[in-house]
Amino acid sequence: MPGHFEPLPGGGAAVALDDVEISIIRSLAVQLMELIGPGPGADTSADPLAELFADGPSEPPADPVLRRLFPDAYSDPEKAPDSPAEAEERRAHSAEFRRYTENDLRAGKRENALTVIRTLDALVPAGEGGAVLELSPEESRKWLGALNDLRLAIGARLEIADEDDTDLLYRLPDEDPRKPMVMAYLWLGGLQETLVTTLMS
Repeated sequence: MPGHFEPLPGGGAAVALDDVEISIIRSLAVQLMELIGPGPGADTSADPLAELFADGPSEPPADPVLRRLFPDAYSDPEKAPDSPAEAEERRAHSAEFRRYTENDLRAGKRENALTVIRTLDALVPAGEGGAVLELSPEESRKWLGALNDLRLAIGARLEIADEDDTDLLYRLPDEDPRKPMVMAYLWLGGLQETLVTTLMS
């Protein structure tokens, strides 16, 4: 079980984490929540019903990490628009889609990160340091979403665009200042992969 998720009887997943791993994941989840924030224009003191129907932003975020977490729905990096009119139409559709969906997406991503923090905070330390994290099926799905978001966020900071970029990460020299972030990116990828396998088993 160390370093990878395994299925629990009746559903859910478990993984053994040491104190350093727990600290890293929790810190990253807190940073992710702070980055996502409550969303543009959000007002926690407002009427909850009004909040439910509040419009989200129509423009993509300025931060490259947030752009990766909340991409334009109608942009296709593989296919350039055929004309300025088509480009404008894509922008209009993307803006409309973002306005009606981004607030909900932000709330979902915050909830996933908060689940990671709460489940880690509830751990009972084992005798030799660290603990075994046991997740319900619902918690497992939220962890999977949070792990994906964390990797997207780190990948954006590392400017990883495709698999070729990932291959280059393995060859970074130890003195490269990006090395700790790369190690976290690869480690979270391993956790994510074993959690996917566990949930599909």
